[in-house]
Amino acid sequence: MIETRLPRNVRLLMAVRTARSVGQGATVASFSLYLHALNYSGTAIGTVLMSGLLFGALMTLIVGPLSDRHSRRGLLLAYEVVAAAAALTAVLTRNHAVLIVAATVAGFGRGANGAAGPFGPVEQAWLAREVQGTLRQRAFALNATLGFLGMAAGAAMVALPALLGRSFSVVDTYRLLFLLPLAGSLVSIALLIKARVPASLVADKTVDADLRAGANVTRRENRLLRRLALTNAVNGLAIGIVGPLMAYWFARRFGQSPAMIGQALAASFILAAAGSVVSGRLSQRFGAVRSVISMNLIGVGLLVVTPFMPVFGIAAALYALRAAFNQGTAGSRQMVAAGLTRAERRGFAASVQDLSLQLPRAVGPVVGGTLIHAGYFITPFLLAAALQGLYLILYWRFFGALDASTEANHG
Repeated sequence: MIETRLPRNVRLLMAVRTARSVGQGATVASFSLYLHALNYSGTAIGTVLMSGLLFGALMTLIVGPLSDRHSRRGLLLAYEVVAAAAALTAVLTRNHAVLIVAATVAGFGRGANGAAGPFGPVEQAWLAREVQGTLRQRAFALNATLGFLGMAAGAAMVALPALLGRSFSVVDTYRLLFLLPLAGSLVSIALLIKARVPASLVADKTVDADLRAGANVTRRENRLLRRLALTNAVNGLAIGIVGPLMAYWFARRFGQSPAMIGQALAASFILAAAGSVVSGRLSQRFGAVRSVISMNLIGVGLLVVTPFMPVFGIAAALYALRAAFNQGTAGSRQMVAAGLTRAERRGFAASVQDLSLQLPRAVGPVVGGTLIHAGYFITPFLLAAALQGLYLILYWRFFGALDASTEANHG
């Protein structure tokens, strides 16, 4: 009998991701605007976001491989404790230096779709270890969907201070929003405590014993991971130029309030969640790589058109629609990365996935922030679209054959 119910640990990890993503959605919609209200320039805002991404990349380099040898639950608990402390600090402090340190550690504003920041590879490896085959496809797609829905809820909650009579013209109003990531971390800690410690990795090695053919298997895996790193580097730079700065772009381009921008970003996350469901189904029917290519091609077209729109409503609608086709493939992309190596190297593979994306992505906000601050509201989008077009060419060239092999394995 084929198991169709997701394991208890998987359900708990998904609940953790949902709780965590609410706080992330709030900071994506508000953190760059908070810095703008503190009179930071576009370049300075980009530099702050870059510092968080670089710190996250450094931690990923350290943490990912550790997840193949140490308790994944323990590592994730450590992350949540630190994230909670950073969020509490942001609520309480008016000191700019302290705020920047907290933002660097917690990665405020980067938008990780509910992933555990630099500890994301731990989460991905744990999830992949718990489920196999089509159940894994379902788990990754649902995990991404829940993350987007949580992000949408968090972005929408940026309007709460205004509804309670607090004006964003008072800078301290922004500090209240850090209560959301604080609450998300506390809920995540409670859920992780309830999770069972994953079985020994010896079990993983037993499952994959028939795949272990020695050094030639490792060489093949390393070749695939190098290709993954190259394609992710191109995509990461594209994402960084526009993605973390959309709230700032909406504010500068159309003069919109944080509450309105939050609703626009919430709509984009809701459509990204819908896109994740569609991507998961397309992956099961046509293959994950084909799903990524077809949906992202439409996303690139929408990215090109968005900055030319003359009014906020149309631009926000197109950006939200673009999220369905671009961000909606996150689960499929993670699933492809998880399938490139044997189980005992999945922490390492997930680290390559995240690190190769985050390092170039860290450069993007400085480029995009400088251009937006100078009044170039179209150029960042065109640069990002060109890079994503190159990414799709490389992705198909390097991984297109994986869909055929998946079909053969299920045939």
